[in-house]
Amino acid sequence: MSSDANKQVILLVDDTPANIHIAQAILKDEFRIRVATSGAKALELMKIEPMPALVLLDIEMPGMDGYEVCHHLKANAQTRDIPVIFLTGKTESEDETRGFEVGAVDYVHKPFSPMVVKARVRTHLTLRATGEQLARQLLAINNELEMARQIQLSILPHETPNLRGLDIAARYLPMSSVAGDFYDFIIVDEQHVGILIADVSGHGLPAALIASMLQVSLAAQFAHASDPGRVLAGLNHALCGKFTRHFVTAAYVFVDMEKNSMSYAGAGHPPLLLRHGSTGSASEVSKNGLLLGHFPQEIYSSVQIPVEPGDKAILYTDGILETSDLSQEMLGVDRFKRFVEDNHDVGAGQLADSLLDELSRWSGHPKGVGQEDDITLLVIDFKNPE
Repeated sequence: MSSDANKQVILLVDDTPANIHIAQAILKDEFRIRVATSGAKALELMKIEPMPALVLLDIEMPGMDGYEVCHHLKANAQTRDIPVIFLTGKTESEDETRGFEVGAVDYVHKPFSPMVVKARVRTHLTLRATGEQLARQLLAINNELEMARQIQLSILPHETPNLRGLDIAARYLPMSSVAGDFYDFIIVDEQHVGILIADVSGHGLPAALIASMLQVSLAAQFAHASDPGRVLAGLNHALCGKFTRHFVTAAYVFVDMEKNSMSYAGAGHPPLLLRHGSTGSASEVSKNGLLLGHFPQEIYSSVQIPVEPGDKAILYTDGILETSDLSQEMLGVDRFKRFVEDNHDVGAGQLADSLLDELSRWSGHPKGVGQEDDITLLVIDFKNPE
């Protein structure tokens, strides 16, 4: 038998002495019993520490009845989670329905059965304890996810490279707290920069952990940053053997402002989209090898593309193309190309923001809400150096 100090407190609210005596006799060995003979007194006793773990509440009382008492308890943030079991002689379904509507968790019908009273009380105390434990675990998980989100944001670039004649805009919209999308830069000098975009399959922490591997792996490719094929091969070698249930798509662009060119290679990634300033048309550039992380001997090749002022290159993850409208029709590459062609007289940042606005309009959801995948977008705007 537990000492009184260790017993949970139950508040018994009833205006009939016989009922109070019976309920106390049933529960006193396991619980500390507080007694209120009116609704007003019950609300006063709720303020005494320790607060009751459960309330046994008579419905029919003079003045404030049990329904009103329960309503007050559920309206108070400090008492709303305390389970309330009604004690009643009423057996009509309408009465029970009203009780559940005001927040009761159960009914015990008079005359009391000791076994039923004990069973109902124990059950709801157990359910409350389990709910509180789950709430603590959920809070801990959410705190860890927030820490993971902050860490992931810290490994993404805080700003885009500043090269003469080049304007780069980056937009990153994770589907959840942490994401499998990643982008980064290798800044070689004031005229040369490497740009990586990657997408890990799946979502959440596993995908985010794999994405974080890419930062270290990309930095190790600095010596051959000008060769997109070698960069992707190096990333592939670094990732192979590290996971089995995921894969990584990636694209890498090396921009050479000295030669007015860029070279491109992909690994199972959506094609680079190039808008030609001279014609206003947009075309796809695809030079794809196999996905990263599973084929250690894969060789990646690149294609060199001349560029001129007015051209724009767009790297993106498939969350853009797969954004669906209310009828589940995807945006698709053709609409994406037309949008880029129609927005020809804007800078990199404005084009990126306008595209995200278009995705919001297409999906019918506010920006960053209701996404079915992570979205990352890089717009590379080749401008006149003068």
